[in-house]
Amino acid sequence: MPELPEVQALSDFLDTRLDGLAITGVELGSVAVLKTYDPAPDALVGLMVAGVGRHGKFVDIDCDGLHLIFHLARAGWLRWSETAPKARLRPGRSPIALRVRFSDDSGFDLTEAGTKKGLAVYLVEDPAAVPGIASLGPDPLSPDFTVEALAGILADRKKQLKGLLRDQSVIAGVGNAYSDEILHAAKMSPFALAGSLDEQAVARLHEAILRTLHRAVAAASGKPAAELKDAKRAGMAVHDRAGQPCPVCGDTVREVSFADSSLQYCPTCQTGGRPLADRRMSRLLK
Repeated sequence: MPELPEVQALSDFLDTRLDGLAITGVELGSVAVLKTYDPAPDALVGLMVAGVGRHGKFVDIDCDGLHLIFHLARAGWLRWSETAPKARLRPGRSPIALRVRFSDDSGFDLTEAGTKKGLAVYLVEDPAAVPGIASLGPDPLSPDFTVEALAGILADRKKQLKGLLRDQSVIAGVGNAYSDEILHAAKMSPFALAGSLDEQAVARLHEAILRTLHRAVAAASGKPAAELKDAKRAGMAVHDRAGQPCPVCGDTVREVSFADSSLQYCPTCQTGGRPLADRRMSRLLK
């Protein structure tokens, strides 16, 4: 799933590449991907791209005040073409959900693999009209995301750190992969309670959030969309590396599996050497 660093890189790439271009065509390969109905996608045709930005994991293409916004969800991706295919999309005939064409003959496709569909596209005049954007918590790359701000977020919360970091209404943009990486960098158990952290631990977590995300953004910056997934994998210390040695201490990276996801961690770095029980509602083994 693309998270904040990859979405930032996509937004930056599109912002540079689409500067001065107009939209010449919008084709739907899947009607279900479009979550708004007024205005229709054709309203974008002829509009100039004014800029591209990011809200959490949402990409926002501003077209003369009309915003084409999309969320790639778990299995969605953007495929860029310097020369867009000439043939028009035929709904239901491919994994392509949306194709957008531009005035220099370039374009991109939004694709989604698998049977569980979550890719979402919105066409709105105000980004806040998108429910997922309206409910976002603070962006961790914002100057306002200070140690004090994080302390306020964590105070008195009886939620485990892993779940809290993934909650978009609490902190925007962090998902399963980077929450694993942040907690490893902070040397914290994924099941530690947010409200239990003292002042020093809050500062350590804040530093780990910023360091992990800034490093990932820098690694992704300037890369074309086709290379972002590999760049993300290459930068991981523990996520998706169960059974491999921890790059910090050499202990074996462990995994906890849930119904529809999993987490990875290092026992030596994060849980005092104790493995976490690999079952739902896991707790430290005694």
